[in-house]
Amino acid sequence: MSAPRVVTLPDVAKDEVDVSGSETHEQRKPRLVAEGVTFDTSGLESHYKPIAKYEGIHRYDPEFEWEPAEEKKVVRRIDKRICTWVCLMFFALQLDRGNISQALSDNLLKDLHMNTNDYNYGQTIFYLCFLSAELPSQLISKKLGPDNWIPVQMVSWSIVASMQAFLSGRSSFYACRALLGLIEGGFIPDNILYLSYFYTGSELPIRLACFWVSYQSTNIVSAFLAFGILRLRGYNGMEGWRWLFALEGMLTGLIGIISWFYLPPSPTQTASKLRGKDGWFNEREEKIMVNRILRDDPSKGDMHNRQALSITMFWHCIKDYHMWPIYLIGVLWLIPNTPMQAYLTLQLKAVGFGTFETNLLTRINQRLLIGLVSQIWALPLLIALELIPARTSAWGKWVLSTLLVGHPYVHAILVAITSRNAGTVRTRTVASAIYNMCVQAANIISANIYRDDDKPLYRKGNKILLAICAFNFVLFIGAKVYYVKINARREAIWGAMSLEEKERYLETTKDKGNKR
Repeated sequence: MSAPRVVTLPDVAKDEVDVSGSETHEQRKPRLVAEGVTFDTSGLESHYKPIAKYEGIHRYDPEFEWEPAEEKKVVRRIDKRICTWVCLMFFALQLDRGNISQALSDNLLKDLHMNTNDYNYGQTIFYLCFLSAELPSQLISKKLGPDNWIPVQMVSWSIVASMQAFLSGRSSFYACRALLGLIEGGFIPDNILYLSYFYTGSELPIRLACFWVSYQSTNIVSAFLAFGILRLRGYNGMEGWRWLFALEGMLTGLIGIISWFYLPPSPTQTASKLRGKDGWFNEREEKIMVNRILRDDPSKGDMHNRQALSITMFWHCIKDYHMWPIYLIGVLWLIPNTPMQAYLTLQLKAVGFGTFETNLLTRINQRLLIGLVSQIWALPLLIALELIPARTSAWGKWVLSTLLVGHPYVHAILVAITSRNAGTVRTRTVASAIYNMCVQAANIISANIYRDDDKPLYRKGNKILLAICAFNFVLFIGAKVYYVKINARREAIWGAMSLEEKERYLETTKDKGNKR
């Protein structure tokens, strides 16, 4: 669902030529339209001017034109400078968030005199704290800027992650889980907000896909890191999992410190001692970045990147019912796959695989696709897990379990839909956090589906997962129909308006964000 909007660029002087000096404006305009760089010159541009405090206002120019090849070059540089580093930071998050799985394979529970249910409670505590921190973190990020807040988060959680090397039992395990959840919560929507400063709505999904590819890449890399680090068991009298927490936490802290100096606040604020006194982009490139973002989504000029949300703004975001179907999808779509992901190492150990085999075998067949395909993928696998005989070979169980863990990962698409449908910076800030809170709620639910009294085949748990998976078919299709109907109705209303009616609407409407 997207609110009707007009992307504008008034006509420029007839004798203006392109950067090569060989083409007039009259010659260039039809070509740019044919190449997809389309401009609407219907005279409504004054309604989309950014606020005076917008950080890119000095580069805003509704008459500015550029070549598609120039834009592609700029986007490639943004990918190299921004997206790559954001993926590295996400790698660091998952390194510290996911190493609990490798620690389990090295007898963490036995060493701490804990059982499966204790682990469940610890994970529930983590996700509850993670969920609770999402919105506060986003509000802090909007006030301080993601470029400042994200490195603070990273260094803070790296300290706690390293301190897990000194766990002594159930209480300390719960305490560290809580602290990690509170500090890491908000990191993902903070990065999504940051990326939205640099990318258009159509570009964001593929960059978010790269974002989550780094998540899966972490799982692969961490399996090999774990193999080496866990072999330190006994060195200086410490178990291998203690070395794992300590060393990987230190690596995350180093990335966080570098990020503090590396991340620029916005496309027009890249100059610094580390990034160079002239910054990463020249004036023309900055004008391309600013104007292409605002023509794609003029609402991004409604706030500046150090502007906090008021209580009124926050309340408007919460009651935006057009976002609620996305939130419900966020709660439910991951549940059919997540319990197996959390317990895969324990299950493979239980059927006879060793520590090294376990950590490697859990990292195969990770995939990225879209939408309902994730549920179509999960359904037959859940049915097979429910019906599989107990005497089935370890390799047969591994194949089913790994295929379920390696489900088509549509998170990037859903996050991009959340960002695109927000309609305003304030709603994007809050909605990204709420959606991610819903995903964490799914993790809380998932962490308690496989119970100690149901192992090793988890028959009861798999029946619950089958029911949720079946409901998700209805949910995805229903949400699709809902948004298509809303868009069609709005398009019909907007298309039927005359220019005068459109201008009157933009001048007088009290509709905000995606209600426009």
